[in-house]
Amino acid sequence: MTSLEQAALTALPGAELVLPGLADLAAMAAGTPETYTPEALLVAVGAPRLRAAGLAVPTAPNWPSTPELALYRAIGELHPEDAHSRYNSWIRRLVSFEQALERRASGKRRSQSSSSIQCFTGTPPTRPARCV
Repeated sequence: MTSLEQAALTALPGAELVLPGLADLAAMAAGTPETYTPEALLVAVGAPRLRAAGLAVPTAPNWPSTPELALYRAIGELHPEDAHSRYNSWIRRLVSFEQALERRASGKRRSQSSSSIQCFTGTPPTRPARCV
């Protein structure tokens, strides 16, 4: 990822959780550390949607079969008094990041396709041109 791409991702809502999670997964894929951080588990929850939006999400060894449950347990160990509300908050931040990433990706596709707008003139000639 280039520094420009990194800066663009940093500006997205939820980046404060997702970007460290991506870094943790990359470290785990390389062999260290051996346990999932809560941030890495959050990225594991959103991995399918993040990948579909074009983000490279590394696959770490022993990928949890139910990352949602693993995330809830990890948050519960750190914050047993309010695990449920923190879990929901983290999921909302993940969804915000995913939505912003998808909007950014669709904006790139639109700007690339806008250079190839084709206009067709209607029939009869008094009808205005229609652009597609």
